[in-house]
Amino acid sequence: MAASAKLDAVLAAIDAANADDPRRVPVEGRDCAFEQLYAERMTARLAAVYPEASELLQIAARAQHLRRWEVARENYPEGRHGYNDWRKTCRVHHATLAREIMLRLGYTEAEATHVGVLLRKEQLKKDKESQALENVAAIVFIEHYFDEFLAKYAGYDDGKLIDILGKTLCKMSPRGHDAALGLSLPQRSLDLIKRAIDREAKALERLAQVAVD
Repeated sequence: MAASAKLDAVLAAIDAANADDPRRVPVEGRDCAFEQLYAERMTARLAAVYPEASELLQIAARAQHLRRWEVARENYPEGRHGYNDWRKTCRVHHATLAREIMLRLGYTEAEATHVGVLLRKEQLKKDKESQALENVAAIVFIEHYFDEFLAKYAGYDDGKLIDILGKTLCKMSPRGHDAALGLSLPQRSLDLIKRAIDREAKALERLAQVAVD
């Protein structure tokens, strides 16, 4: 199978797997599975920010939340530790499923292993593709899901929200920050992001010096 045909086959298989998501959302006149829509948004933002992305990075972006609903958040304790354990289990789940699809459709063990490393966030801030994937995931959250987050946690004051955004920004690189600030966002969201950047200015400056963009 030609390289482009292999990639198309893997992306289609990921979409088919995500189409089983019982959560549905209306978008542009169609009823779409929640994680399938998320995967499409990841691909679109990756293409916009990293048009040079390799096939393997494209697969990782599409598989970022592969069948995430199968790892229920409510099965983990409340609080940061429970949340972190859930996220870790999710990453392993996505990587395992992506590996199965890739091997079935003709990718090598080494290629599937690399995508697994990206999905499990094992080389964040050390590997360009890992950093690119983290940037894209953060941008997609800010672009499509931050308003929903603000509504869900309406009881949070600005200080709490800026703290959360600051943690997200510190996982990103300058290329990611620039892309996030270039989004067309509601004024409140943009103001919060700018305030978080100002608050984390020293940390972001240090990180920029070692960024793997």
